[in-house]
Amino acid sequence: MTQQQIHWRPAVLSIAVGASLLSACKDPQVDPTSTTSTTTPTGVVTDQEVNQWTLDSMKTYYYWNDKLPSNPNLGQTPDKFFGSILYKWDKTTRPDGDRFSWIQKNVDELKNSLQGIEKTTGFEFNLRLFPSGSQNVVGQVLYVLPNSPAARSGIKRGDIFNGVSGQTMTTGNYQSVLSALGSGNSETYTFVTADAVNRTVSNPVTKTLTLEQLSENPVFKDSVYTIGAKKIGYFVYNQFINGPSGFSDLTYDNQVDAVFARFKAQGVNELVLDLRYNPGGSTSASRNLASLIGKGVGSSEIFYRQELNSQIMEQYRKANTIANLQVKFTNKSQNIGANLSRVFVLTSDRTASASELIINGLKPFMSVQVVGDTTYGKNVGSITIEDERKPRRINWGLQPIIAKSFNKLNQSDYTGGFAPDQVVFEPVVLSPLGDIANEPLLRTAIGRITGTNTGRIATPQQTNPNVGSTLDRKAGGGNMFEPGMPKLK
Repeated sequence: MTQQQIHWRPAVLSIAVGASLLSACKDPQVDPTSTTSTTTPTGVVTDQEVNQWTLDSMKTYYYWNDKLPSNPNLGQTPDKFFGSILYKWDKTTRPDGDRFSWIQKNVDELKNSLQGIEKTTGFEFNLRLFPSGSQNVVGQVLYVLPNSPAARSGIKRGDIFNGVSGQTMTTGNYQSVLSALGSGNSETYTFVTADAVNRTVSNPVTKTLTLEQLSENPVFKDSVYTIGAKKIGYFVYNQFINGPSGFSDLTYDNQVDAVFARFKAQGVNELVLDLRYNPGGSTSASRNLASLIGKGVGSSEIFYRQELNSQIMEQYRKANTIANLQVKFTNKSQNIGANLSRVFVLTSDRTASASELIINGLKPFMSVQVVGDTTYGKNVGSITIEDERKPRRINWGLQPIIAKSFNKLNQSDYTGGFAPDQVVFEPVVLSPLGDIANEPLLRTAIGRITGTNTGRIATPQQTNPNVGSTLDRKAGGGNMFEPGMPKLK
């Protein structure tokens, strides 16, 4: 590498979900009208310079670096260039390909999103056809962040909205209607929320919300239910983030530890882990959670191992440090595994990455029963690559896939996702999380625990198809390389 290239190496290696909300909702991150140059504090930077930096970085770190084109067109805008060099996934011709790498125009916004920090109204939602078979699109509120604009306005889980800022959503316009959210075009939006009753949207109420910079706490809810001899711990965890200030901030990890300390003190002997809205994130946060759950795990047992591209793997072999790509569980005094023989994981088709790492990593040690929908299927990890020169010359950020993960038994075959042991879909009208009588996923898991599982427990069909979700734009990043692993050069 030249001296200039050395300055380009990433300072932070992170694993994240690389899915966008919607094609239109992701566009504000990558400006399709980008000109051929950008003025920065260090002068004018051309798209060709950005593209050369991108190519050099991908040659070094990309998992499929042997599949990069030999003579790519450097004359494109950076977003189009990045897309042109990826080893893109295709169900038929490239089933081993890349579904997750992405580029973002502002690396600071990218890094903030990896820590759950962003300008937001404070609620997550799915987009669904309602009524089924129509062209009408409604937003279904999944959960609301405490003390957010949405919470202060009275928006709650289960609310339905069919319009934003005066425009009603249909299959033909919902992308353009939602594309303004978070784009910087405005800071205030109005939502027409309503009740979904008898397959109609009734009792509309207009809510006006202003964007705020928020840090989402992923430790969302925990409860203990006593049913006969069963002490059932229930934990809703919505993103793998160590803490709001970076990967060394363990604020949220400590809160997770406290939840399991309470579970242990109350004698929990069954666990329901709700990851239905968790698209992934920090592998060290995932390791922390797995270390609290696993039966017979500790610092001598492998949680997962990473496989990188052949050139980097050769560096590890030459340094005789290949064993450092094995990530071990940690010893946790709050671990409840001794009282568990199994764990129930609630999932959706947005459950991905570090969430799936939990499922795969725990399978060699205990029964992992999945309730819900088939998970996303992300058994690979990415890193954040930024220009480290001071002052920074290139403002773009890259998030390419660099590694594939395996559990203790060398299993990694879940690119199609983990299929549920019992299929359950959420209805349009949602019950509160933790409602053991009416919320279908939790009710099903408890029915399996208590042996009272009946036909009415499950929601076996998806009657109102999803067309998108804000969960897809949550990047939830973390440190790919655990403490003790050698830094790459």
